[in-house]
Amino acid sequence: KHGYIGEFEIIDDHRANKIVVQLNGRLNKCGVISPRFPIKITDIEQWVADLLPSRQFGYIVMTTSDGGIIDHEEARRRHLGGKILGFFY
Repeated sequence: KHGYIGEFEIIDDHRANKIVVQLNGRLNKCGVISPRFPIKITDIEQWVADLLPSRQFGYIVMTTSDGGIIDHEEARRRHLGGKILGFFY
């Protein structure tokens, strides 16, 4: 969607499947947030300020019960909260 991922492949290892991702080389930094903290719609702006270098640069990846895995901008448009998975910029 945003041009960071070239291709991806799902590998079935008969337990928890793995995903191999081919990146385009546009990433400066990425990270995983563990544990997966719950985020309310009102808390998204504070997480953006804490994790990303600026408001117009980068994305926070979230998982929601209704929307699946989405970025923080899509969650804000849909008025959804969820759990934080990670970030990249």
